[in-house]
Amino acid sequence: MGRKKALVVGALGVIGRRLIQHLEETGGWDIVGLSRRAPDFPSKATYISVDLLDRADAEAKLAHLTDVTHIFYTAFQARPTWAAHDAPNLAMLVNTVEPVAAVSPVLEHVQLMEGNKIYGSHLGPFRTPAREEDPPHMLPNFYHTQESWLRAAQEGQRWTWSALRPHTVCGFAVGNPMNITTCIAVYATISKELGLPLRFPGKPGAYDAVYQVTDSALLARSMVWAATAGSAQNEVFNITNGDFFRWKNVWPRFAEFFEMDLGDVQTIPLTEFMADKAPLWERIVERDGLMHTPYADIAAWPFADYVFGTDWDVMTDTLKIRMAGFNDYVRSQEMFIELFDEFRARKAIP
Repeated sequence: MGRKKALVVGALGVIGRRLIQHLEETGGWDIVGLSRRAPDFPSKATYISVDLLDRADAEAKLAHLTDVTHIFYTAFQARPTWAAHDAPNLAMLVNTVEPVAAVSPVLEHVQLMEGNKIYGSHLGPFRTPAREEDPPHMLPNFYHTQESWLRAAQEGQRWTWSALRPHTVCGFAVGNPMNITTCIAVYATISKELGLPLRFPGKPGAYDAVYQVTDSALLARSMVWAATAGSAQNEVFNITNGDFFRWKNVWPRFAEFFEMDLGDVQTIPLTEFMADKAPLWERIVERDGLMHTPYADIAAWPFADYVFGTDWDVMTDTLKIRMAGFNDYVRSQEMFIELFDEFRARKAIP
């Protein structure tokens, strides 16, 4: 097999960052990353800054990518309402795939990153465990819009596509605050600094509900598998760590890791109560010699409120990807502790 060339869109997010590291570790790949800023970690990849909402800029910046074999699309731009997500996120996908497909005759595969919100996991109770053939929630849903476009665009082409649906991706990424592991670590650090026990800040029902997460390293492996395995072509797969847990069963282990007393559930809106903690966090950073990441970029408290406010079961069926040949798994509690250790080693938390 000859060398392949990956175009990773959203290269510095928690998903794209780990994918690039995995491709470099695997070998046999040339890598180009699309991102709005320079990488904060050592990388052999080439990085391009491009405005994917500007078709002219995309065509100009991507015109030289005549040997891309695989597109890994992980980008996302948030908008104030769910309906408003549709247009910009579809435009970015189209403005990536069409220009590259036009100039690269060796394009083999386009992979789309989706998520469990296509099933309505963010709206309230939904059919669990969700399966890939389940219908989406009441539209609009930009995942559905993107996938529908990609299916249609692939017809008659030599390249194939795949889509993966992880839930609550966990990993190490600086400046990517929508990461529940980072939110937990920063929340615990600040609580400890204030002399508080580690209380679960969400709803009592969320403490008891079944939940799932996806390790970014596991996801990276599944992405490469889905992009290259014959059994994965033109298919959609749910992907998680493979287990389920309840926060009430892992929270005591978190308290032990941070050397804190375990508190009771105390529901507070983190978006409000963590808004004034920037000065406190900066003092911790200076005192303990931590990496200097702006407080606003280190944890997305609205995202944490969403995760810890989900007082219904969140479960997806991952049998399809296993039956197709990808059988990796990760124990979620162990994943959290390993990531907390990595945060400490990289001086992201004390």
